[in-house]
Amino acid sequence: MELVEIYQCMCDATRLRILNLLCKGELCVCHFQYLLGEPQVKVSKHLAYLRARGMVAARRDGNWMVYSLPGKRSRELESNLACLQDCTREHAVFSRDLRRLAGMRRSGAERSPACCAAPAPKGGPSKAGVRG
Repeated sequence: MELVEIYQCMCDATRLRILNLLCKGELCVCHFQYLLGEPQVKVSKHLAYLRARGMVAARRDGNWMVYSLPGKRSRELESNLACLQDCTREHAVFSRDLRRLAGMRRSGAERSPACCAAPAPKGGPSKAGVRG
């Protein structure tokens, strides 16, 4: 992976939020919808962009796609992901994303693939019928 590709992927706020969340573990599209408060089509387009450039990996779990960081990461990607985590600690939107992720995991709403058919945690958009 070339350094220029990494920076092209990281020059969008939504993709930065996705990568920051994936540093904490794999997630389904419906999780991103809830955590980011964005529509499925927007989330899926950003994930497809990242996947095409090797920044994320995907696996099918029934009808759903589950995303993670690639197992083998270049030194450049690893360094930039570490920098992302350091730089986002003091930004409200990234902190909020991580708090929502922690709350989702505590509530058990993360179960896959059943998570995609279950109601969203209180205060979040409904995930019923959403497929990644």
